[in-house]
Amino acid sequence: MPSLKEIFSPKDMSVGSPAARIAEFAVPMLVGNIAQQLYNTVDTIVVGKYVGDDAISAVGGAAPILNLMLALMIGLSTGVGVLVSQYFGARDRRMLSTTIGNCITLTAIGSVIVMIIGTLITSPLLTALNTPEGDIFRWSRDYLLVCFIGIIGMFYYNILSGVLRGMGDSISALVFLLISAVLNIGLDLWFVIGLRLEVMGVALATVISQTVSAICCYIKMLFMRNVFDIKLKYFKLEHVTFEMLRLGIPSGLTQAIFSVAMLLVQSLTNSFGKAVMAANVVVMRVDGFAMMPNFSFGQAMTMYTGQNVGAKKYDRIKSGTVQGTIMAVSVSAFFLALILVFGHPLMGLFTNTESLIEMSYGMMCILAIGYVAMGVTQSLAGVMRGAGDTMTPMWLSLFTTVILRVPLAYAIAYFTRSDTLPKGDYRAIPISLMVS
Repeated sequence: MPSLKEIFSPKDMSVGSPAARIAEFAVPMLVGNIAQQLYNTVDTIVVGKYVGDDAISAVGGAAPILNLMLALMIGLSTGVGVLVSQYFGARDRRMLSTTIGNCITLTAIGSVIVMIIGTLITSPLLTALNTPEGDIFRWSRDYLLVCFIGIIGMFYYNILSGVLRGMGDSISALVFLLISAVLNIGLDLWFVIGLRLEVMGVALATVISQTVSAICCYIKMLFMRNVFDIKLKYFKLEHVTFEMLRLGIPSGLTQAIFSVAMLLVQSLTNSFGKAVMAANVVVMRVDGFAMMPNFSFGQAMTMYTGQNVGAKKYDRIKSGTVQGTIMAVSVSAFFLALILVFGHPLMGLFTNTESLIEMSYGMMCILAIGYVAMGVTQSLAGVMRGAGDTMTPMWLSLFTTVILRVPLAYAIAYFTRSDTLPKGDYRAIPISLMVS
């Protein structure tokens, strides 16, 4: 039985059974990702039940813009995670310390840039996306402005928890995420129901809870001096910064282009009207749970591969790739079955409108086929990133999203127009995603 200290310590993934090491990392990641998706879902449930269906549309309409501005963090997090796992596997204390110090400095710079740009482009982008005037526009704007002003807490939580995971410590990252989730849910209820802050309340809850988690991650890192050092000299940007950016920019660029594509799809979604907007948000919330095993095993494969590349144990990468992919597909299929069987009650958590529940469940069934395929995609992309190849996953993502999904969505909508469906069939949205 491992001691409490061992449970919360970094894990060497270059020794032992590959399947066991991957599961040891992926399961806490999966629980943490579910918890994160849960509090995002609670945001939607609270505003849907206590503010209205238009509030669901507002939160969902704001998401693509927020994700576009978070692309920088996604890229930096990927680059940091790869280098941390490789230097940890190679037992290179100085480079590990330099990488962590540099990423802390870069995160501060990136946070200021995103805060300024995000607050300036919020209203123009909402207008360009055909966001309905009135409450939906106002709530979307308020949600985004609060998130951008408090972006530094969100950035640091994601970056620092990524550093911990890069060293194999997914347990500490999980605990801090659970703290964030519980705090977020409590603040959601207080701000929205108690203080009647509407959609702005859920944004405040998210910013505050992620800032608290970021502080917890930093405190944990201060107690890891047996692995690396946190000293001012390591905060000075060095050549490792360019290596982080080299590895991270493809992922960040992928996320940025993916977000732009989602903005185009969101514009199409908005054209179908408020009901489809709300249904799409509900589907994306449930979709988040269905995708959690894929993302968790993908991240696990990145860290596993990175550590074994650092330790030069390449045979372990081959066996781990097969075992990790099989586990990812199996868990994804199980989650998918649960969602399809309990789909109606799940959709009913967000709204009391029966037509909205039926529309959401129908869209979810269309998406179902793609989840098992994503288990394979995420696992293999994770292996590539851990080995330092962040370009191949980028090109694949660009092809499936930009060249395939967006034109397909618009084409289906165009060719299904009729007197009864002047804008086309709204199912163009889930069909295009499933195909890609």
